[in-house]
Amino acid sequence: MGSKDKSSTLGTRMMPYMAILRHDLRTLRASRLVRLWLGATALLTFLLTGSNWANFQDGTLIASLLFPYLVFPWFFVVVVLGVTPVSGAQTETLADGILSRPVSRLEFLLATWSARVALVFGVYLVVTVPAIVLIVLAKRPVPDDTVTVYGIVTSLAVVGLVLAFLVSLGFLAGTLLRKPLLAVVVLIFIWYPIGLILSIFSLEEFSPISLNRAISTQLRQSWRQTYDTDKADPDDAYVFTDQMSNFFKVLSGEPSEPKADRPDFFEGQKFDDFSLLRVILGYGLPTLAAVLLSALCFHWRDL
Repeated sequence: MGSKDKSSTLGTRMMPYMAILRHDLRTLRASRLVRLWLGATALLTFLLTGSNWANFQDGTLIASLLFPYLVFPWFFVVVVLGVTPVSGAQTETLADGILSRPVSRLEFLLATWSARVALVFGVYLVVTVPAIVLIVLAKRPVPDDTVTVYGIVTSLAVVGLVLAFLVSLGFLAGTLLRKPLLAVVVLIFIWYPIGLILSIFSLEEFSPISLNRAISTQLRQSWRQTYDTDKADPDDAYVFTDQMSNFFKVLSGEPSEPKADRPDFFEGQKFDDFSLLRVILGYGLPTLAAVLLSALCFHWRDL
């Protein structure tokens, strides 16, 4: 009886949160911004995949698909989605509901934040996961790559964490400045210079630009991989194997395989010490801090 009473009490307490969450998700799905973003990201993913299909290896091609979500241009869409529910006329419309109904400010804030994070994750995964599966499973005219399932899952999770951080950052800016356009402009003029400066020092746990360059390293990691300094460089082993394969093909009269492009931006060698834990802490802790500060500011301000 006690457990049933506790579960029913918890369900009753969660009703306002769930109602706001469902309402916000329905509103977001019907918005033109989200629909245009879904179509645009699907089109851009298709163009990036098609244009580099016969040139990039799996890890390089997947890293290039994740670039728009980490750096440009989808940063703007994610930030705008984060700013709007706690600034401008949106809050004024819901002021009566917060002040006169059994809906607390924290429930409203967490529900709208959860709705936007869930929507961003949905658009991001619906587009990128099929493209990655196609890249990995398809037979392409490039040498085989060492991309692993563990690397793909962790890379997708890390990019999702960065997107959640951007939504939270938009929440904080919208709560402090109250004007959506001003909040977006301030974030753009602050975030990009900081990201460029941090990328100079190759700090992937703080800069999305550096993180995107390090993604190709993480994509090739295995969860059981050990780092042995006595092992030969995998790039040297790859070059040696490729040379021997082409040598025997020339002797047999078969055409040699085309070499895959390895652009410096996506194949930087400065990220061999990539730490998944550092990246999670580098973006996870600021995300929690931004949500907490947004809740405090939203609780103290007048509606």
